[in-house]
Amino acid sequence: MPVPVVLASASPRRRELLRALLDDATIDPADIDERTTDDPRADARRLAREKASAVARRHPGAAVIGADTIVHDGERAYGKPADKEEAVAMLRALRGKRHLVVTGAAVVSASGAASEVSTSNVTLAELDDHTVAAYVASGRPLDKAGAYAIQDEDVPTVADLDGCYCSVMGLPLWRLRALLATAGVVTREPHEALPRCAACPER
Repeated sequence: MPVPVVLASASPRRRELLRALLDDATIDPADIDERTTDDPRADARRLAREKASAVARRHPGAAVIGADTIVHDGERAYGKPADKEEAVAMLRALRGKRHLVVTGAAVVSASGAASEVSTSNVTLAELDDHTVAAYVASGRPLDKAGAYAIQDEDVPTVADLDGCYCSVMGLPLWRLRALLATAGVVTREPHEALPRCAACPER
């Protein structure tokens, strides 16, 4: 009998990405304290595991996926902006700057808990003030770490990427596929649905 899968996130991007691996998953967002320290890799892994563990208690027998993405410029972490003013400030601080995007992924199941961390180096485009204002006015940055999304190509936001595109979106699919395998979940290979994943450095 197939192991049911639960995604402990309300993120529409993570839901969309997960469909590249699986046709069906239950959505049950976690509600945890997302405090961070000065170690984005440790924080992303810890928060992903905490989210998965919290939701796993409600779904015995399921494989529960937790994920957390942190943007870090070497000095501070950038989470989701609290309002439009903070979104503008984040984009101005990050524009033209190379920074880390770290996504932790965890799977908690009857087989135990397993987690991975995916780290990408991203350079944000040199967004002028008018572009920043228009982008923030669209509302799209308000639910995203660092106040931008790599997939918003109409802006465009990202000038350079060294790492996993899907991880920057919020879910490193090749690493997640391996984690799900440890829980007995059989998935498709990501590039079957998303051709860009064929060239992913994490494949």
